[in-house]
Amino acid sequence: METRRVYLDHNATTPLHPEVKKEMIEAMEMFGNPSSMHGFGREARANVEHARKVAADFIGAHEDEIVFVGSGSEANNTVLSLFACASNLCVPGFKARRTIVTTKIEHPCVLETSECLAQKGTTVRFLDVDQYGRIDLDQLREYLTDDVGLVSVMTANNEIGTIQDIVEIAKMAHDNSSLMHTDAVQAIGKMRMDVSELGVDFLTMSAHKIYGPKGVGALYVRRGTPYCPFIRGGHQEKGRRAGTENTLGIIGLAKAIEMRDAEMDDEAKRLAGMKDALKNGIEASIDDVVFNGHPTLSIPNTVNVSFPGAEGESILLYLDLQGIAVSTGSACASGSLDPSHVLLATGTNPERAHGSIRISMGRETTMDEIGYVLDVLPGIIKRIRGMSTAYIGGEHVTAK
Repeated sequence: METRRVYLDHNATTPLHPEVKKEMIEAMEMFGNPSSMHGFGREARANVEHARKVAADFIGAHEDEIVFVGSGSEANNTVLSLFACASNLCVPGFKARRTIVTTKIEHPCVLETSECLAQKGTTVRFLDVDQYGRIDLDQLREYLTDDVGLVSVMTANNEIGTIQDIVEIAKMAHDNSSLMHTDAVQAIGKMRMDVSELGVDFLTMSAHKIYGPKGVGALYVRRGTPYCPFIRGGHQEKGRRAGTENTLGIIGLAKAIEMRDAEMDDEAKRLAGMKDALKNGIEASIDDVVFNGHPTLSIPNTVNVSFPGAEGESILLYLDLQGIAVSTGSACASGSLDPSHVLLATGTNPERAHGSIRISMGRETTMDEIGYVLDVLPGIIKRIRGMSTAYIGGEHVTAK
């Protein structure tokens, strides 16, 4: 009997939307370089510029404020590394404030880049979060001194789904004459976002999180905002990102955005219903569980849950044997044996953090699949806990 396959790891990556796949296949015959002046190049350029308009319209931006990049990680590195450039006066008119304020629960591409910059002389201040993953605005106010050049706070957390108050954070940053960046990779396509309403100077998005292809993303850069290229050596993207544009990927990104614009509102309601059903079902069938993330201020597709006495990696592997794909945290940190830095930042102890899984649903997820998970999961948790020497009689026993 063939094992059923259920994909519940959409925060790691999403399958190509059928319309995106169709669009990209049709575009494969187009091979011209968008920088070339002949007909082949002009055809490619027209497609790139159409995609730029689609991306801009989706977030309420101007077309010239969109820079196509290779990934969300590249976009985030570009923004943070502005300060390495600014300190060397690469950005005309930019006062080189040498401090960045970010949070302890950012994606590794922000945290590791911040740590690298700190080793080169940039001061980085990391904001704490509460038990739900929300930052402390009073602490942000305290950190916003006159040496802060950039505040970088993700819109929605990739592990626990918690949404931050970006509007208020951006206002506080601008009141301090600081620039504001948000990594919106997990939020774009799950909730409506308008850069004018948010008040941000930079915003990051990635195609493969919204049913588009891997290897392409976009960075919003507000008009008049200081900017320094991260990748140099070419005039592409008006000198803002060197390297021949990934025309096929950019076309795929544009189609993915068009499909998100058409589908995401109804989908968000459907996902929220499945999320409630999943959480209620877990609570009803399994004792001693803890849900991580904010109970209401969160993206509708993400459930992060801890099962004391059961290792997250074991849960993942047992579910995989049943054809169910989930995650133990960020896919970019899946090779690490350390507990989730996000859960630790919320005050979760290491034992509980190790017993956590992330279930992230998507456009093809069905209520029947959620029912299948609820049929399989209780037995898996019971089996793992039954083998644990640290979980006796329904209590987690800490070694002395």
